[in-house]
Amino acid sequence: MSQIGEEIAGRLARIRERIARAAERAGRTSAEAADVVLVGASKRQEPERLRAAWEAGLRVFGENRVQEAEEHRQVVPAATWHLIGPLQSNKARRAVELFSAVHSIDRLKIARHLDRHAGEAGVRLECFLEVNVGAEESKAGFLPDELAERVAPIAALPHLRVLGLMAIPPAPEGPDDSRRWFRELRRLSEALAGRPEWQGWPGKLSMGMSADYEIAVEEGATHVRVGTALFGPRD
Repeated sequence: MSQIGEEIAGRLARIRERIARAAERAGRTSAEAADVVLVGASKRQEPERLRAAWEAGLRVFGENRVQEAEEHRQVVPAATWHLIGPLQSNKARRAVELFSAVHSIDRLKIARHLDRHAGEAGVRLECFLEVNVGAEESKAGFLPDELAERVAPIAALPHLRVLGLMAIPPAPEGPDDSRRWFRELRRLSEALAGRPEWQGWPGKLSMGMSADYEIAVEEGATHVRVGTALFGPRD
């Protein structure tokens, strides 16, 4: 195994161990811990590092841009790919072709575009609704106070399977600073579960990145998006 291969394998093992420990601290079962999906955020990573992560056992990769995903898919073609960055309407068709899940539905317009293209492709696309939990002007996403009203029409789109909510909280000074935002996202998810248009709500939570994924798991994350802690610093 190459030096990079050993490095990535070690990082992956440590992250999985920390996920398991965080789940245990929160009283989640071993099965729940095992079900936490580690999405390797591979933005701007070298192909060798992607191949090393795949060989070490990582199976889900996350990309921020459609164009880079097209390049990275050729490096590890058997991987499962999730879109974790913003999506423009003119890239929706290609996103349906490239990704099995989209974590960043931040407006009704993009949801309708994805639904139409998924229908044309004969697939049902899994997705998350992005929530701007900190109401930051610099970030996209539905605002918490208007979430239920704004996302209600998405429930009726036949070619989307909404798994749950996603958030990128305000940048933390320390890992525990994100906890309040993760709790807010969980609260919002539980509120949607009680609404008639969302019967059968899966309640998945895509939250937590390199700096705070353990806190996210403690607060109920089902998907964590980890880049630097897994692959090392980006170029």
